[in-house]
Amino acid sequence: MTKKFIPRDISWLSFNGRVLQEAADDNVPLPMRIKFLGIFSNNLDEFFRVRVAGLKRALEVNEKEAKDIFFESPQLILDEINELVIKQQKKFDKTWLQVQKEMAKQKVFIKTAEELSEQQQQFVQTYYEDEVESSVIPLLLVDNKPMPYLRDKSLYLGIAMRKKKWQYETKFAIIEVPTNQSSRFVILPSPKGEKHVILLEDVIKFNLPYIFSYFGFNEFKANSFKITKDAEFDLDNDINTSLVEKIEKGIKNRRKGKTTRFVFDQEMDDKLLEFLIKKLNLSKKDSIIPGQKIHNFRHFMDFPNVFKLYKQPIERTSFYHPEFDGKQRVTDVIIKKDVLLSFPYHNFHPVIDLLREAAMDPDVKSIQLTAYRLASNSKIANALVNAVRNGKDVTVMLELRARFDEEQNLEWKDRFEMEGVKVLIGIPNKKVHAKLCIIKKRVANKTVQYGFVSTGNMNEKTAKLYGDYCLMTSNRSVMADINKIFRALQTPKLDLSISLRNCNTLMVCPTDMRLALLDHIDYEIAEALAGKPARIILKVNSFSDRTLIKKIYEAAEAGVKIDMIVRSIYCATNQKKFIEPINAISIVDEYLEHARVFYFYASGKELMYISSADWMTRNLDYRIEAAVAITNKKIKSELLEMLHIQLKDNVKARILDNELENNYVKNDDEKCRSQIELYHFLKSKVKDEAS
Repeated sequence: MTKKFIPRDISWLSFNGRVLQEAADDNVPLPMRIKFLGIFSNNLDEFFRVRVAGLKRALEVNEKEAKDIFFESPQLILDEINELVIKQQKKFDKTWLQVQKEMAKQKVFIKTAEELSEQQQQFVQTYYEDEVESSVIPLLLVDNKPMPYLRDKSLYLGIAMRKKKWQYETKFAIIEVPTNQSSRFVILPSPKGEKHVILLEDVIKFNLPYIFSYFGFNEFKANSFKITKDAEFDLDNDINTSLVEKIEKGIKNRRKGKTTRFVFDQEMDDKLLEFLIKKLNLSKKDSIIPGQKIHNFRHFMDFPNVFKLYKQPIERTSFYHPEFDGKQRVTDVIIKKDVLLSFPYHNFHPVIDLLREAAMDPDVKSIQLTAYRLASNSKIANALVNAVRNGKDVTVMLELRARFDEEQNLEWKDRFEMEGVKVLIGIPNKKVHAKLCIIKKRVANKTVQYGFVSTGNMNEKTAKLYGDYCLMTSNRSVMADINKIFRALQTPKLDLSISLRNCNTLMVCPTDMRLALLDHIDYEIAEALAGKPARIILKVNSFSDRTLIKKIYEAAEAGVKIDMIVRSIYCATNQKKFIEPINAISIVDEYLEHARVFYFYASGKELMYISSADWMTRNLDYRIEAAVAITNKKIKSELLEMLHIQLKDNVKARILDNELENNYVKNDDEKCRSQIELYHFLKSKVKDEAS
């Protein structure tokens, strides 16, 4: 019998399997394969910190209630997770061995502490003394004393040490590898034509006799391990308020979070391994995962550029949108017409330039912007600070609960407030995820308003890596709705259903987007039942909301043609009763597909929206989100063409089927790698404008 829903967490692991497929693909450039291994590892860390921790908490609540939320019994999901993770870990280890063979062909070698030449040994000893020693604090482990506090995300060396002819038992110690203070990768003196790299943990391992010289130990066995802790349950993801209240009672802060995963070098000393498992209070039900020598692979996303054979193709460079490829001010262009930027193909500079121009324009009176994840040295933030210094009224909605960016956003809050920026921190129990900006200027006693609605963060770093859209516009109706959203953010105690009820152009969460989407789908259903053309195209990161899944099922039963491009979580399944099976694909390539686009045929009106919102309960009910209608015919046509290009992908697209097999789309059509084709499509627009 076909399952009605795929559990969200199982679907997510399938997505991470697609990331691992990229690492294993011989056709992917070697530096990118290494990067994908790092992405896979980092993804899995966050998954255990949040989702696995949440599932374990859910075991404590009413079984039926938890099953309704998670689409399956939490214990069954946890059992399947452990099985899948171990299987993926084996594939990861095999892939890494293959990658190392390819590195060797390019004369790049990762050296262990035991493989160093005499010259390299001297270098590593000096490097340790000069660069590392001050950050290394060995901790001796004693059976009758509590386990020292271990930090999530950190990498540790577990050390078993003894003296030759030692008549007593082996002594244990741990050392945190100081990757926050020193690079994980150290370039060694190398033979001509070769590049030798040593990992920071091996630098420490080589120096163990020196580190523990005071104790007289002369035999050492050191192996890496890491733990993943319960970060906090993702309370706003899929959960109704009553269940949140039950689970919240058990939440601890991150420092005290329970260990949810223990990953270790399978060659670790048996007695040390037993000691660590005991001290970490782990049981057979916990995720205890043996692996290879190297852990915390997330650092490999920043592996040093030591490869000679990889040259970035022209299709992986950005260019200016033709409307801004000249000397015109960005402001002057978008006051006259709408412009859609498509990152990372289009350069992000026009967004920064828009704010810089506003900061210097004597007619500009105010700037309001939402910020979810800013870059560490944000040019966006610098432009806003300069605007304040030039006498503008600047308001920034800074989401302090952006997962894992909380600390950085708190730092930005302090800096903004010190500079005179008015900082809003949101609405209780609702994250502000909408990406909005509105700028107001007074010209000839009239207020002119312009700005943008984006699918992605105001972050110039991720704009080079994430596929996103940004509509730059001065449309009066759009600006009116953005004004309403900022007024609601400035009065967080007011009922959102009142403060946001009159938005006419934007679909807004949590007030009306869900109902509007259901209405659009119902319209397509009615058209299909009447024998008329009916079509839905959806591009999102994740699709897991039960109500919308059921409505899409209803549309498929009625014969609506449905195409979906879903990067990660996809909880729907095809059912035998569908007249028109859902065509669902996932594209995983060098750029992270992050844009959300909603298309409805609507009797030929072809309604098109771009949005910050995924079709997930957390977005629709527990976040402030916005979707803007694309009304410019030229932009709508181009956006639809870009969707069609992605739907034609038969190189990097995988089929999202009921079995989660991640099979690539295979057909006899001409090869289409959509991210490359999108570059050529958008680049052709530059040439068309020039001619």
